[in-house]
Amino acid sequence: MLESTEPAQLPSRSYHDLSAQESVDCFDSDSKRGLTAEDVANRYEIYGWNQLPVKPGKPAWLRFLLQFHQPLLYILLIAGGVKAFLGSWTNAAVIWGVTVINAVIGYVQEAKAEGAIASLAKAVTTETTVLREGQTLRIPSQDLVPGDVVLLASGDKVPADLRLIKVKNLQADESALTGESVPVDKSIQPLPEDISLAERTNMAYAGSFITFGQGTGVVVATAGATEVGQISQAMTQRVNLSTPLTRKFAKFSRLLLYGILTLATLTFAIGLRQGESWIYMFEAAVALAVSAIPEGLPAVVTITLAIGVNRMARRHAIIRKLPAVEALGGATVICSDKTGTLTENQMTVQAIYAGGQHYEVSGSGYSPKGDISLTTHSNLAGRFEDELPPTLEECLIAGVLCNDSQLKQTGEDWSVVGDPTEGALITAASKASLNQTSLVASKSRLDAIPFESQYQYMATLHDQVSPVIYVKGSVEALLSRCSQMMGHDGQKTVLDSVQIEQAVEKMTKQGLRVLAFAKKEAHAHQHSIDHEDIETDLMFLGLQGMIDPPRPEAIAAVHACQAAGIQVKMITGDHIATARTIAQRMGIHQAGQVVAFEGRQLASMDDHQLAQAVEEGDVFARIAPTQKLRLVEALQSKGEIVAMTGDGVNDAPALKQADIGTAMGKGGTEVAREAADMLLTDDNFASVEAAVEEGRTVYQNLRKAIAFLLPVNGGESMTILISALLARDLPILSLQILWLNLINSLTMTVPLAFEPKPKGLMQQPPRNPNEPLITGKLLRRILVVSLFNWILIFGLFEWAKFTTGDITVARTMAIQALVAARIVYLLSISQLGLSLFHSIRHRAVSITHAPILLMGIVGAVALQLLFSQWPVMNQLFETAPLTWMQWLICLLPMLPMLPMAALANWIDPS
Repeated sequence: MLESTEPAQLPSRSYHDLSAQESVDCFDSDSKRGLTAEDVANRYEIYGWNQLPVKPGKPAWLRFLLQFHQPLLYILLIAGGVKAFLGSWTNAAVIWGVTVINAVIGYVQEAKAEGAIASLAKAVTTETTVLREGQTLRIPSQDLVPGDVVLLASGDKVPADLRLIKVKNLQADESALTGESVPVDKSIQPLPEDISLAERTNMAYAGSFITFGQGTGVVVATAGATEVGQISQAMTQRVNLSTPLTRKFAKFSRLLLYGILTLATLTFAIGLRQGESWIYMFEAAVALAVSAIPEGLPAVVTITLAIGVNRMARRHAIIRKLPAVEALGGATVICSDKTGTLTENQMTVQAIYAGGQHYEVSGSGYSPKGDISLTTHSNLAGRFEDELPPTLEECLIAGVLCNDSQLKQTGEDWSVVGDPTEGALITAASKASLNQTSLVASKSRLDAIPFESQYQYMATLHDQVSPVIYVKGSVEALLSRCSQMMGHDGQKTVLDSVQIEQAVEKMTKQGLRVLAFAKKEAHAHQHSIDHEDIETDLMFLGLQGMIDPPRPEAIAAVHACQAAGIQVKMITGDHIATARTIAQRMGIHQAGQVVAFEGRQLASMDDHQLAQAVEEGDVFARIAPTQKLRLVEALQSKGEIVAMTGDGVNDAPALKQADIGTAMGKGGTEVAREAADMLLTDDNFASVEAAVEEGRTVYQNLRKAIAFLLPVNGGESMTILISALLARDLPILSLQILWLNLINSLTMTVPLAFEPKPKGLMQQPPRNPNEPLITGKLLRRILVVSLFNWILIFGLFEWAKFTTGDITVARTMAIQALVAARIVYLLSISQLGLSLFHSIRHRAVSITHAPILLMGIVGAVALQLLFSQWPVMNQLFETAPLTWMQWLICLLPMLPMLPMAALANWIDPS
């Protein structure tokens, strides 16, 4: 299929004033069969893809220039200008060159980070259901063309502008387009041509969400021709790299800058008053200002966050909003769905209750191999050569007909196309020789009420001798609507609620998920059903209990979270006994006892009681989606950092409220995805734990970067300040400081962003969310190492100046000695260094594989050789070549750095 480079525009007209059939005819489509493959191919060539036009955002040259839009760089540019004015063109060129290098590094890394996050976002495609050539298909939304017939259901994101041709209790959230906060009831009746956009109830507009019901519509506009496309004209494609952490760094840098400028100004004034030349004091003031600012830190932060995003994606967690990376590292509570997240979501019916009898079902998975027998072990003739008990048959038929899924056989393997629960019901019926195709053909469906979480049931109307309604859903939802039940002989009898509840309890104690089934005779010639039709007078048919085994990897992940001090709480719509049994198997409990609450208990609690319950509880069963929001708010009121998983339409408020809203990439609705900060591509709880682990690793690596960078700034600042105030020669010049702070620091610090997780990371408790970035321990570490660096720079410079009589050589030796000591310090905080120390101490070879860190060290050494030995660099940075003996002297400070690094690690072991 070809994509037009300049897609044609649809005729500019409205369709809300036409009848449903007239709208379909406008596009030569068919409401029953949809478009043909040939139609679709032709329309692709004419109209192109269903994507809003996107402009690339700011041009590359502007984004590069914006890298200079930083107060520090303004100072450097001004300093370079003053140097040029004074005739020091070499110095000016170097200062300007360093600012350009800094801008290039920032531009490249920012572009890489944006590209990585944007590519991950594109990997999550939105799909829609269409009717083509009479077949119902799931296709990417961008593949839609005008005239396509689209099927809508609760939770869907409307993929294009549609003229609705069939609706069933359809409601849509159009707030993004019209500003109307209340979902709009939809209809199919023609409306006046001049009616406002917000009142066009027979239209469904691209970007809106279906919050209730189901419907069918014909595509009348795609891409830029949609209402939202015309409003936006062109979306700016821009990934926001700003996070609370990066904003903290920006604020920290600004405050530090103001403080240093004040200190530099005072130093300049004091020096002039002491009789120093203004040129010397200007150099000292510039050097002091430059030395105190960690120029490389913002780039390191951005790189570290971007690497964390990529690592999480490899572990099935796609980050949609960058601040979630930080929040994940501090999560204290994870509230998880049960079905499909903690469990396999591969259902198998194991028990049936019908007509007062209990049956066992053998077999596993979706294979039809297996038998149904009485629990008394009196086998019902194997594959039921005799007739099935009528009530058992009706219960199985209800499970097949009140069903939107199918089984698919590939060789010897069976899989479900649709919902796993429905697949299990079809499998159970096939074990009793009830074929889905035959049943559907003999009892054709006339209408349906799709499952809605607030109603907890699904109903279908079927055409047979007299129309009949089949209903499946939760026991509570159906039992309250039943007035009678079908006895063992297939005849109506009095409803025995007590016996049914006992059967439910028996199944739930085995950890089975229980569904109830009922039927009702419909009126003659009835062709549609509504909720009122099944509000009363249902006939109870039976129960089917199915097992959804816990995921082994989820059990391990739960234990890992608990070891890390993270509470795991199960939230489910299932029966409380089923949920409690699964929680017990997975280890979701406190001191061996599972504390469980039901939704109706929570509903009667005030906020204080709820906060107490949510802190004590492990399992929350029969929870309505609206109650999830209250649970999140209650946990947050206790100071918890909450990660919440969800997949339904009504989960969106809770996902937005949670610190880390997590939606299911496979089974989740589009509404939930849009609200979430993170998507799980495998819908697996283990991926949540993996993301938390990666979030902690990101935070640890950022702390390492701070611990490595700031001591150099501290040592440089102390050196310049004391030298200037004592009227001594500066041991290090402003250009040389720029080299150290940008080139050398970035070369050695960026590899820390690639560090693997440290051992014992998930055995540590979550960090305090109110903990400052630079804690007291970290500050003491920085001060101690800064003091060492000051003594090293100042002491070696004075010694070398005294012994050689050459100030240029002395400055060069001081810088090289500092870099040598930095290598030891870098190793002391890295996983490579720690593993080396462990191997030497225990005489065992167990060295962490860290090629990037080694490359960073090798790169830094190579650059330092050029820095002092290459004549060009000597000219630019006022350095001098060193002899082999001088090089050996520069390496000596590596020895005292060993105990100093050990002291620093003792002060701040984290």
